[in-house]
Amino acid sequence: MNTRTSLKTLAAAAAVALGVGTAPSAAISAEKITYLLPAPLSLPAFGPWVLAQHLGYYRDAGYEVEFQVARGGVDVAKQIGAGNAPIGGAIGDTPIIVRANGVPVKAVGVLGGGSMTVIVARKDSGIEELADLKGKTITALSYQDTTYYALLGSLASAGLSKNDVNAQAVGPAGVPQLVMSGEADACACTPDWEITVQDGIEGTGTVSMPTMDYFPSMAQAILASDEAIEQRPEMVKAIVQATLKGMQYIMDDPVKAAKAYAEAQPSFAGQEEKLARILANYAERTYKGQSVVGEMDAERLENLQNFYLEQGFIQQATPVEELYTNAFVE
Repeated sequence: MNTRTSLKTLAAAAAVALGVGTAPSAAISAEKITYLLPAPLSLPAFGPWVLAQHLGYYRDAGYEVEFQVARGGVDVAKQIGAGNAPIGGAIGDTPIIVRANGVPVKAVGVLGGGSMTVIVARKDSGIEELADLKGKTITALSYQDTTYYALLGSLASAGLSKNDVNAQAVGPAGVPQLVMSGEADACACTPDWEITVQDGIEGTGTVSMPTMDYFPSMAQAILASDEAIEQRPEMVKAIVQATLKGMQYIMDDPVKAAKAYAEAQPSFAGQEEKLARILANYAERTYKGQSVVGEMDAERLENLQNFYLEQGFIQQATPVEELYTNAFVE
């Protein structure tokens, strides 16, 4: 054996011993983390997360994400603040609501410059504008979900309060279903439920009122605890970047994204055409409008907090810089 061959052999043996040169999945096992969601993962609202997992973005970043469901976005924030999970999802508004009550969480990424909530009403209920919601039955996911607060904010802009409507928390299946059956007049819907209601009501049609047209409601956000931000910044950044990559995949090609989504969620097999319309609706209503993908608009956040304070949804304001950080989207 010559000297060169001998050195190569020794180097190869050392590489095997150190795990160098072997497949990453074999050499390094992904770290398991819990990500809290405000509603079931099977909803197309969570397309960026589903695709980030299905396409391997989380695993490529070194993490195996286990999704668990809480009772709405506010509950997600409370659970994260209590240390029951390091990271989770809600809406960009959520830190305003919970931080004032001492819950130590921040928004670390916002999935779009639009809004997550759109009020969808049946035309045969005589609803053409927000003021027409007075006395009507409106479905919402949960009284602990930020879409409900977006509904309240929109009503307030029309001079209405929760006492002027019959708002019902009915869970994810009930939100669109009760509107389609005629048992409710409108819903605080997400863009996927908007399409579901539109498809499910024949003849009379629907009226859509995006909440961002009435006050600065926000898109979905990734939330992390102050502790995770300080002690696990590499994990927070990895999850934020991978999730934003999933969102960008949808924005680039909703049809292609629908096919991948249906692979990840077999219950949608055969519904790719509708799913593509839903994801395109998210791209239009929610994801677009950011100069830097994932970035929080501090001025918008401040205006939104002022609105919540004026309407009595919160009792005190929090310094805006304590509500978010853009450190993980840059």
